[in-house]
Amino acid sequence: MAINSEKETLALQKRLRELAEKSYRRSIYTFSNFLGLAELDVYYRMEKELLFSHPALFGGDEKAERQMIRFGSPEEWGYTEEYPIACLHVAPLLAKFSDELSHRDFLGALMNLGIERSCIGDIRVGNKEGYLYCTEAMADFICENLTQIKHTHVTCKRVEQAGHTEGDVPEQKEILVSSLRLDGCLAKLYQISRNESLALFSGARVYVNGRLEENNSRNLKPGETVNVRGYGKFVFLGVKYETKKGKLCLMTEVYR
Repeated sequence: MAINSEKETLALQKRLRELAEKSYRRSIYTFSNFLGLAELDVYYRMEKELLFSHPALFGGDEKAERQMIRFGSPEEWGYTEEYPIACLHVAPLLAKFSDELSHRDFLGALMNLGIERSCIGDIRVGNKEGYLYCTEAMADFICENLTQIKHTHVTCKRVEQAGHTEGDVPEQKEILVSSLRLDGCLAKLYQISRNESLALFSGARVYVNGRLEENNSRNLKPGETVNVRGYGKFVFLGVKYETKKGKLCLMTEVYR
């Protein structure tokens, strides 16, 4: 589900409480579906309330942005249960005649199959192929029915883990800024005006380390990952040097 209203926020909070309480009462593992950035922020805001059920996050690998929550305690119960996540590889039948396929093309083809967005995790696209994470319950259906993306006929099969794609390689980028203020860094990095940068915060489109960031004047810290919906994400590596006029040269890794 997408978080577009207070009603949807309350519904997600209720669902997470139910999963946590069910796990605790019955001593079984329970799992959410895949949660996006806005939904994960709802979880983080109520995380302390749910700690009794030992929640843990995973999305298929350590780089995954969309993640499931597992409720349950391996330490107390003495066993673990794997997340019900499958990884699928999608490739054109004839690469020579394939369209250039984007993330939006992959997602659109999946939605056209009637699949809920919450059943799909990260989609990684590159070089006319792609990898996607999905719920185990949907994996066979997708393999059988995802046969075409745009005008390209494709094959879909299970794999152990996502392979390397072009999107996994960040662009090393240096920017000169007056300070480490987040709004100024975004304006410089994405070459937008300060007003456009501020609009990203008022539009709830900026996330730092997976959490919604509303304070546009906060300073960036080395190692932080910033997601900006509609622009991509970057990792702030640190300050490379300071100019004689007091400007800071920041080192970043930018993902599109």
